[in-house]
Amino acid sequence: MSCSSSKVFIALFTFLALQACQEKMEVSEKPPNIIYIMSDDHTTQGFGIYGSRLASLNPTPTLDKIAREGMIFENCFVNNSICTPSRAAIITGQRAQTNGVLDLDGRIEAARQFLPIEMKKLGYQTALVGKWHLKEEPAAFDYYQVLPGQGKYFDPEFRVRGDKPWPENIVQTNGHSSDMIMDITLDWFKTKRDPDKPFFLMHQFKAPHDDFENAPRYEDYLKDTFIPEPESLYDNQNNGSLGTRGKNDSLTRIIGSSVSRRNLVRNQAMNIYVDSAIHRSYREAGDIRPEEYVKWEMTPGEKAYASRVYQDYLKKYLRCVKGVDDNVKRLMDYLEAEGLLENTIIIYTGDQGFMLGEHDYIDKRWMYEESMRMPFFVRYPKAIKPGSRTDAIIGNTDFAPTMIELAGGRVPDYMQGKSFKTILETGREPEDWQKAAYYRYWMHMAHKHANPAHFGIRTKDYKLIFFYGRYYVDTDDPNASWDTKNWGNDFTRHTPAAWEFYDLKKDPKEMNNAYGDPANKQIIADLKQQLAQLREGLNETDAHYPHIQKVIDTHWDD
Repeated sequence: MSCSSSKVFIALFTFLALQACQEKMEVSEKPPNIIYIMSDDHTTQGFGIYGSRLASLNPTPTLDKIAREGMIFENCFVNNSICTPSRAAIITGQRAQTNGVLDLDGRIEAARQFLPIEMKKLGYQTALVGKWHLKEEPAAFDYYQVLPGQGKYFDPEFRVRGDKPWPENIVQTNGHSSDMIMDITLDWFKTKRDPDKPFFLMHQFKAPHDDFENAPRYEDYLKDTFIPEPESLYDNQNNGSLGTRGKNDSLTRIIGSSVSRRNLVRNQAMNIYVDSAIHRSYREAGDIRPEEYVKWEMTPGEKAYASRVYQDYLKKYLRCVKGVDDNVKRLMDYLEAEGLLENTIIIYTGDQGFMLGEHDYIDKRWMYEESMRMPFFVRYPKAIKPGSRTDAIIGNTDFAPTMIELAGGRVPDYMQGKSFKTILETGREPEDWQKAAYYRYWMHMAHKHANPAHFGIRTKDYKLIFFYGRYYVDTDDPNASWDTKNWGNDFTRHTPAAWEFYDLKKDPKEMNNAYGDPANKQIIADLKQQLAQLREGLNETDAHYPHIQKVIDTHWDD
């Protein structure tokens, strides 16, 4: 071979090698796919990984495996533990008074569906399957197939894009919603996904939202198993305050839907052991003044009754959870078989926490730990160390900014949440990371659940809650903008203002409201200062609700 031929050969070889290297780099730098999976009311107690009293039942083997292959968050908190406001915070990256969704009547139109909008800017194909619950058409997504409102557990209908205006294009399915939602997701992968684009999929189960209805194949699951019970179901000790219990416990018969027959307006016993005469007396309880209630006592007979109700309630809940876990396995198996798992970020959460009998409460809404705390974990072995955990405080407004950064984008200025991408990748919490979570529940004594309105602050060590109740105002007052449908309908009750303080290091189950203990005076003062700063910085003051602000001013230093 001549010298000139050798040079040409070397040049050609070098060119091809560099081209192959470049192609390899382009493949390795391909943006990650992102799957965001969210269940409804799947609380941290309903997992193995969070070490609750239910962990020994192994309720979520698939989800636990995914979590252990990534990072588990110990301190993920919802801004407002109710479906619509939580979902609005996730899709917008904004707080309630900024995105306008304070309660269940809130809606997010296409122009403010910021998360899919930003993902599409980054070149992602976007899809939404399952529960939506934000009323307006999810038109910012390339593809959607969503339940109307809460949807049904069996034979659910779905709203889709079509020739008719939203929400008139309907697809009927036959089966259990968890199965149907996964069927739709897998069909999207097989028939509608663009293989030339990274994808962003929001897969959102209805389950295990109450009233629980599991697929028939789970009827024998846990049938003969005793479900561990929380001690606070039977003895709430010093949890609560004047704002939640009333003077001499006069409000306990109507506040906080219960497992036992404590709550006259709504309790789980009504759904299981129906007695028409008793049920009628419950409905008529709204006409009884609190001072006329007979004080509730958890007698041995009532304890046995509550235990039967609890066992039935938890088994139905966990059967719905089992359906979610099994369907997630279907998804993981598909991703692995198709070679998609390696470059796909898997995120799992619930839209809030849920009370499973703690303090004799069911449902959510409360700022108490089981309701406020969200499960949250992320799997992506390329960048996230398997088996890692963090106690960094994050919230649902932080989800969208984080996913945008994981996709290679920049967090838009209009989002209030902060990206925790560096925590995922390094396992370390930055020194300037947020030190507290702010919570606000607006719907005072609404929907028979009868939870007083409240707000508060949660740090890693402490929780401070202010129950401001509802103070009636003149209907001619232009500032009186109470939503009577969602804020205190037929069972409206005036409740007193009160503070609660929990030292979570000493009292993780929140059994002792230590607000009145002089030893906590300085800690509480510091928390109040932080709380005021958070409310101001997050645009969460009551500047537009002077009647509430008056209550706050009156009782701030109580």
